[in-house]
Amino acid sequence: MKEGRGYARCTVTKKAERAIVGGHPWVYDAEVKAMEGSVENGGLVDVCSEKGRYLGTGFLSETSKIRVRLISRNANDRFDEAFWARRVKYAWDYRKSVMDEADLDCCRVIFGEADTFPGLTVDRFHDVLVTQTLSRGMEVLKPVLFPLLAKTLRADGQDIKGIYERNDVALRAHEGLEENKGWFALPGETHPDSTATTIVENGVTYAVDFENGQKTGFFLDQKYNRRAVAKLARGKKVLDCFTHTGSFALNAAKGGAAHVTAVDVSESAVELARANVVRNGLEDRMDCVAANVFDLLPELERQGGKPYDFIILDPPAFTKSRKTVDSAARGYKEINYRAMKLLPRGGYLATCSCSHFMEEWRFVQMLRAAAFDAGVELRQIEARQQAPDHPILWNVPETNYLKFYLFQVV
Repeated sequence: MKEGRGYARCTVTKKAERAIVGGHPWVYDAEVKAMEGSVENGGLVDVCSEKGRYLGTGFLSETSKIRVRLISRNANDRFDEAFWARRVKYAWDYRKSVMDEADLDCCRVIFGEADTFPGLTVDRFHDVLVTQTLSRGMEVLKPVLFPLLAKTLRADGQDIKGIYERNDVALRAHEGLEENKGWFALPGETHPDSTATTIVENGVTYAVDFENGQKTGFFLDQKYNRRAVAKLARGKKVLDCFTHTGSFALNAAKGGAAHVTAVDVSESAVELARANVVRNGLEDRMDCVAANVFDLLPELERQGGKPYDFIILDPPAFTKSRKTVDSAARGYKEINYRAMKLLPRGGYLATCSCSHFMEEWRFVQMLRAAAFDAGVELRQIEARQQAPDHPILWNVPETNYLKFYLFQVV
């Protein structure tokens, strides 16, 4: 390892060394054997093996179980403004390569570790960037990084009027950070007066409340899955469960569905969905209902008949930890079993899980069990994942979270 680098030195266990060499960017608190030198919380440290081998450089978090988050494995890197400018440009150029130009108007610009910005999310909603900062290192870096974000996109001809922070997230406490939300003050600039904007995705128009909406205001990861649903929905009677603000339902209706019923347990979400129905002029083929899907599906089965020939299941994450994954699997099985029973032979099912902890093999196992209990077979049409602006690093399984399947029930 090079001497005189000026960073504190974090010596880690053999287990951590194997993980880092294998491509994972995290060092856990229990894997730290020794710290040498002075560093502020959120500052940079060099990570090395017990034998002194340089493994990488990352941000220190004194209160988190993830003690160090690597940002580089190159001992020659200098972590100045030019370094971060290159990183931002690289992330934006990637989006321009993997997405259609029209899709760049609302997309994820930074996806945390997958873009080597650990703990940072940046979503673009037309002329506003909405950020969520979940690591101490990124919090310290904001005064440098956020102006670079605006500068990079503007240099590419993108109209960016402001950056809004959505840091009202309990996870920030693990990093010793307080919750907050509000406009980030770009030097010498004013920000928009409103915290609402309008986006167009797949030809569907949405109003986005990025101050109060879930996460950063709108779920962008299902963009191309919604497009796949729209293609399949033509001429069908569709039930969209856990509709939130109506995105899958609206895509199905826009794709030519005969009729779409959108269901969510939240009255406020249903009201937003209804407003989006009107906004897109789809009142003649859509209705929105406030109901608990776990109650609705068995009730529809009891009523008899097969009122829908396409059911969409897009539930919220039923588990956010390994401790509750078995309970979550039972919940996923219940709704999928009910949907399969409710569909006619030859009907269609879209089903997904957005929980990283509900691993692919477990989700598939659940679907097989649900189909067996329902007495049906599943003909797979497509297996899909999150949109490519949410890239998956194969050596970082935490970046791979969305499972999405399209089936015909036979």
